[in-house]
Formats: sequence, structure tokens, C-alpha cells
Amino acid sequence: MIDNNFNRRDFLKVLGWGGTAVALSACGNTSVEDGRELVTSYSEPADYVIPGIGVYFNSTCAQCDAGCSIMGRVREGRVLKLEGNPDSAINRGKLCGLGQAGVQAHYNPDRLREPLLRTGDQGEAITWDKALELINTKLGGVQGEQIAFLTGGISGHVGVLLKNYLAALGSTNHFAYEAVSPSVVRAANKKAYGVEMPRLRLDKARVIVSFGADFLGAWVSPVHFSQQYAQFRKDSNGGRGVLVQIESKMTLTGANADRWLAIRPGTEGILALGLINALGTAGLKVAADAAAAAKNYTTERVSKDTGISVEQINKLAALLKERTPSLVIAGSAAEGYAHGSHNAAAIALLNQVLGNVGQTVEFPASVPFPQIAPIPGNSYALHALNDDMAQGKVKVLFNFGANPVFTAPASMKLQENLSKVPFKVAFAHYLDETALQADLVLPLDSALEDWATAVPEYMAEGAQLNIQQPLMDKLHPGTRGMGDILLALLKQRRPEEYKGYEDFYAYLRNALVQNKAALGGTGKDDDTFWTETLSNGLVKLSVKLPETQGKLSGKASAAGLILPAPAAENSAYPLHLIPAVSASMRDGRHANQPWLQESPDPLTTIVWDSWVEIHPQTAKKLGITEGDIVEVTSRSGSVKAQAYLFPGIHPDAISIPLGYGHEAMGRYAKDVGVNAFKILDTVLDKETGELAMHETRVKVSKTGQRVIIVKDEGAVGGKQMGKKIAVRVSSDKIDLSGEV
Repeated sequence: MIDNNFNRRDFLKVLGWGGTAVALSACGNTSVEDGRELVTSYSEPADYVIPGIGVYFNSTCAQCDAGCSIMGRVREGRVLKLEGNPDSAINRGKLCGLGQAGVQAHYNPDRLREPLLRTGDQGEAITWDKALELINTKLGGVQGEQIAFLTGGISGHVGVLLKNYLAALGSTNHFAYEAVSPSVVRAANKKAYGVEMPRLRLDKARVIVSFGADFLGAWVSPVHFSQQYAQFRKDSNGGRGVLVQIESKMTLTGANADRWLAIRPGTEGILALGLINALGTAGLKVAADAAAAAKNYTTERVSKDTGISVEQINKLAALLKERTPSLVIAGSAAEGYAHGSHNAAAIALLNQVLGNVGQTVEFPASVPFPQIAPIPGNSYALHALNDDMAQGKVKVLFNFGANPVFTAPASMKLQENLSKVPFKVAFAHYLDETALQADLVLPLDSALEDWATAVPEYMAEGAQLNIQQPLMDKLHPGTRGMGDILLALLKQRRPEEYKGYEDFYAYLRNALVQNKAALGGTGKDDDTFWTETLSNGLVKLSVKLPETQGKLSGKASAAGLILPAPAAENSAYPLHLIPAVSASMRDGRHANQPWLQESPDPLTTIVWDSWVEIHPQTAKKLGITEGDIVEVTSRSGSVKAQAYLFPGIHPDAISIPLGYGHEAMGRYAKDVGVNAFKILDTVLDKETGELAMHETRVKVSKTGQRVIIVKDEGAVGGKQMGKKIAVRVSSDKIDLSGEV
């Protein structure tokens, strides 16, 4: 029986339905005891398995944070293939290569299989009971604020249990960290539009101007945006859409653009203000504050600062004036500087001037349950935690879904500060760099054998709650799901509140069934609602609170908008480093999946290695030829990698892809390439405190060594089997002011 003091409101909070949304679920079951007899562990195999015949189960992809829904093909009890779930508004039946590789993450031979306890420099296998009891012992005598939990971005009911566990410990120290995230753009969007992630309608735009947002590659929700982009390209809305990509290093999106403009690194905001000035000069009505902010940014000055010709600036302004509605997007190329917030603000102001707010920039849907809402990660969180560890404030640290020892710049001295924490627990799939520093490592189920709910940060259409369910039985009996681990830890602290749930499956089923009225299940019995929910793999939420209705509340403002002059020449470190984010490697969490290592980079076709992308003109000045091993040195360190000559990068910049250079994590990741994170200087955005990923300056020197680059490109000169496969022409020779 439950405690009489444990009332309905407390119960709903336990299940993740606390806050203003509680009123929505007033109908239906009203006691934790209702329906409990129907909750059983999902552990028995299906009785309809037919040898040689595949069956499909719906779940959620966990390879990135986009929240794509998937269908898993299962034959004879083993998952073989993943495809997109057509019922999802996010990916509508499509799935990217990263998502497809989720099968290989599941079957990876380097996955952890049992709890490990550090004994000196060795790891001793222990039981789960001993591991959980050790955690309970180590927490004894430790004050709540001396306990910290580091995670990646998190949402859904695992997030609910995490919050409840921290509350049970008396701690508020949850640090949500993502090494690569659009955090600066989020903050600028909040100021300009009133929301962090507005809905971007590529399909409604006639012109898209992207300042380095690789929405076809690795930005926010690429599968969704790719489908929107296909609609944008069709002859609708008065003609085929025109894409202009502005960035210092060509991305996959840039390679698909009608016009690609190589801008001087860091000057994206200057160009945005220059376009506002040019639009005003061309007769477009511009608000007084925007006109005042842009009045000194003449096309001549902007051309000098950005390196983009006056002709191109005027053509782009004319294109934006003539083709409406348009859409302007700020990406990593704009936000990655100390003045990144001001770059993003200037780009948002350009959207406002063009009248795009409310047309191609819309108010997003949101899940009306604050406890399960996404908590996106950022780099500021890691800096805050690192400072606390350096000061000895953290006595117990939990880590889940992040590998900061790999992704933190060396100048942060994070590993040194981590050693000051007396007891560290890592929840991990692999023995990665951070897990190797832990005192206790707890092995996790893969995403294809675990239960969860997830709420995407970017909502494509209506609000959606994603369901993640096992597609097959566990490969390794010694692993556990994060929800089950948190539930077990909560039972140590608040046994009366959680004793009714045998496992996380029981908790999750009860959570959804108890609130079925608000989840579209009115009139259905519990079993029917639950079965349909699992069958669909998602819940489309029709319930809306008043604050999720109406138009965008913010308005882009020019107040306080100050953009510095272009970076001065630096003879010691003359080149800008652009750490590139690829669709496959992202921040390196997938580096131990050989399918992704084997997948050619879409622009260079390089596989199984890092490279230094350098413009042919710059390479000629430095005497570098393709295949030379060069040393790239910043104030914070150096790496050595092969040189790749590529015209799709600004002559003042070089680029190294992120995600390579692991020192641990598994056989397919270890010692493959170099870790570009380590040489980043710790320069922060002046408004948000985010790591300015593009602010590092470097020098490049030859080492005297050479290699033959392993790639899938064919012969030099864009030929394959003696035939040209792509023909390039200068963008200056293409007139995009009219039809393309």
C-alpha cells in the first residue's frame, strides 16, 4: 500500500506529469494502485516468430537528438535493419546513414558487458547488487550540493527519474553538456523570436540564405530538413527555390547550393547588416532601429570586410527583395566566435527586415508537460562543472551520455580536475576516455534493447512524444537500461514512492496509462491504449496549453548590436581553424561504428582518417602538396594529419573534422585520426559563455612525411574511370537574380 501522505499530485510528479499540465489528466485512473495488476515486465519473447519471416517494431533512433522514429526489421529474434517510421512528422519514413548504423552500435563487439570497479589501474568485474550498494555507501555523508550529474541532452521519463533522483539527494547540480550544439543560436532566437527553436519553413521559402547552417548534413534535424528542402526545390510558390550558402568552409549543404559564397571567417554578422543596408537603399521599408544599426555598413565597406564582392552583395540583396518569402538561417559558421551572439542577432534582424517572421519562421509546437520537456546540452555546462571540480566542490560525479575527457579542449585541464573528484560513476556503452577515468563503470543496454520516451527539441509539426522500445532481447545479460538504473537508485532513497514498480517498463507503462486522457487515449482501456502506443512508436499530442498558441512573441532588435572589425592578421598564427562537424562522426560518439568510418566524407571522399583541408592557393604558398603530413599548431597544442587540397574553403582558413583521434572507446575508434578538440583555444562567446569553436588561430608546417590519402574520389581533377563526374564553374558567372 502507498503512504497516505503520498497524494495524487506527488504521484503525478513521480511519473513526470507534474506542473501546469496536471489538470489535463484529471480524467481516468486516480490512484497508483489502479491498473497495477496489468503491469508486467516485458521479458518474454514474442510467440509469433516465424523462421525466415521478418516482423517490424516501431521505436526511436538514438543516434542523434533529432528524434527520428524508426521501424526495426526483426527476424528470428534479431534486429537486422532499420528504416524510418512514416507516421513521424519528423522524418516521414526516411532515415539517414547515421541512423542506419544504429544496428552496428547494437552489435558492436566492444560494448561493455558487466559492471567494472577500479582496482588500482585495473577494472574488476562486480555484480550489480554490489555496484548499487557501493554507490549508496559513497553517497553517505556527502552533502547534496557536493553531488553532480553530467549528461548529454536529455528528455522524457529518463529525464524525469534523473530530476527525481537529484531531488532525493538534495542536489540541483545537473549539467547538460553537448560538445557541438547550436546554443548561441538558441539564445539569439530566444531574444529575437521569443522561442529557442522556432519552426523553420524551408518549404514555404523562395530563397534560403544560410550562414553556415548545414541543414542537409549535421544541423539540428537533417532528415526533416532534407525533405523540406526537396519541397523547396520543386516548382512551387512561384518558381524553384534558390539556396545561397555563406560560410568559410563548404558543407554538404553548401555543395548543394546554387550560390556558395566563401566569407572571411567571423564576418557573417557584418554581411547581414550590409544586406539590410543594401535592401534599404533598394527601396525596401526598413524599421528605424535596423536602418540605424546598418547605416554604416555600405556595400563597399562590407565587401572589404567580408571578402565578398560588391556585385555579389547587390545580387543577393536584389534576390531577397524580389523573391518573397525568404528564410535566413544562422548556423555554426556564424555562432562560433567570441561575438557569435551578435552575428546571430544580426542574422535574425535580417529575417525581421525581410518580413519572414510569421511566414517562414513560425511558432513551434511544444509538449505540454514540463517535466518531460527536452533539456538541451551546451558547452557552458561543462565549463561550470570544470570550475567546481577545480575548486574541490564535487565529491561524487555521475556521467551519462557525454565523453568530456575526449571533447574538452586540453587548455581546460578537465582530466586533471576530474582526478580531484573522490568518486566517479560512468554509465557507458564503451570504455571511452571518460569511462576510463571513473571509479565505477556501469554498462548500458543499447538503444535497440532499452525502454525510454523522448521529446525532440525541434518539433517539425505538431507536438510528439517518441517511444523507444526493445526490438529484441538483450545481447548481454549484464547490461541494464538507464531507466532501470535510476529506478534502482531511487528505491534506495525513496522506497515507498517507487516500490510499486518492478522495473522501468512497469514505471513507463504506468506513467503513460495514468495520463492516457491527455495522450489521446480517452475511451480506450489500458491494454488497448498501451498496445497501440507501442505499435505506433509515438504519441501525437493534440492537447495545447494557452502559451503554445499564437504567434512568435519576440521581435529582433538592433539594440546593443555591435560587430567587431574582421580579425587582424596574426603572423604567429595566421590561419583560422574550422573544426568541421560531419553527418557521420558528429562529436566522436559514433567513431567506434565501422560503417561510419568506412562511409566516405561526401566532399573529400576520405575514409578511416583525419585530414587538414587547405585551399590550393594557401597550400602553394606553404609548399604543401596533397598527402603531405602537416603539423597544425595553436596556442593550446598541435596535431599532425594529412593535407587535402580543396577549393571549397576560404584561403585564410583550414579545417579538421571532429570526432576522430580517440585514445580509447574500442578497436574501430582508437588511434584513428587526430582529435581536433584538443587544440581548441578556450575562447568563449561574450554573451552566453559558450565555447567559441571557430576562434582558434593556427599555423601549419610541413613535417617532411607524405602518405597516399585513402579516398573514394578517383583520379585527381574530378574524374572517375577517365570520365568527368562533376563540372564546376565560378559562381561569379552564374546570374541567380531571376529564374535558375
